[in-house]
Amino acid sequence: MNDTTTIIDAVKSKYASVAESGLSTAHEGVRAVAEAFGYTPEELAAIPAAANMGLSCGNPTATANLRPGEIVVDLGSGGGLDVFLAARKVGVNGRAIGIDMTRAMIDLALKNAANAVGDDGRPLTNVEFRLGTIDRLPLADASVDCVISNCVINLAPDKPAVFREIARVLKPGGRLAVSDIALKKPLPREIGDDLMAYVGCIAGAIPIDDYRRGLVDAGFEYVEIIDSGADLNAYAKIDNQSGCCSPSMNETGLGVVDAGCCSTSIEPAASDEGCCAPAIGPAAVVSDDLLARLADLLKRHDVNDFAASVKAFAVKPKAS
Repeated sequence: MNDTTTIIDAVKSKYASVAESGLSTAHEGVRAVAEAFGYTPEELAAIPAAANMGLSCGNPTATANLRPGEIVVDLGSGGGLDVFLAARKVGVNGRAIGIDMTRAMIDLALKNAANAVGDDGRPLTNVEFRLGTIDRLPLADASVDCVISNCVINLAPDKPAVFREIARVLKPGGRLAVSDIALKKPLPREIGDDLMAYVGCIAGAIPIDDYRRGLVDAGFEYVEIIDSGADLNAYAKIDNQSGCCSPSMNETGLGVVDAGCCSTSIEPAASDEGCCAPAIGPAAVVSDDLLARLADLLKRHDVNDFAASVKAFAVKPKAS
């Protein structure tokens, strides 16, 4: 597997590209992916369209049991999808905070926040976004009631550090409610060692038992990791992403398009040169050569045989 710096740089570059892609709920395929992983049409209609870019593998706000007045933090908040939904649940006396390590995602989320409203139609004033990594959270100790995350922890090279950070920032009795991808059995080596499969949320996933053990080792109790049964082939629904270029989807199980439609660059400046949004979902990649390699790898394997969309729940023990 590639070194930590290479992985982090690749993840930052790819998600910066996605942030600048213009993908949103307005795209039929992006909306279909979100609905396949548990978002209702009503939820998607209640938030800015650009907050949803088809990057989810679940809907943590549906299972977090958020209550008015709580402080909730979303790890890897992207365009703000779960932050805005959480903010509506915790109300004006609560707060929803998004953490993301990609400046382009923070900028997009702030832009979306200007158009986000609550149930009363008034602007949401209880949201904020902070630049930071999920293994070193820019939050005080014991300051949060609930931590949520959506298909992001699998991308962190040091998952034990992430679990410890979650435990640190949660109040005693606070809880974790996460949607993520975990492994049911070991990946074939050609996928497990591939950087783009890591960036695509597959090669960085850990076994379900290791996920459970990691949370227990971080001090959590009442730990549950549940296979949601969701079909990861739902990412193939993302289609026709661009006005001038309509890639057809390979049946790779991860929404990977054939290389050759048109090239997109990993550099933000290239947005002026090309017209195609990158193929997304957890398998998003942003250049033809990398896209072709990942597509070739995944065409030979059904990702559902190896990985699962899971719901992770855990509670920080109350002070004795």
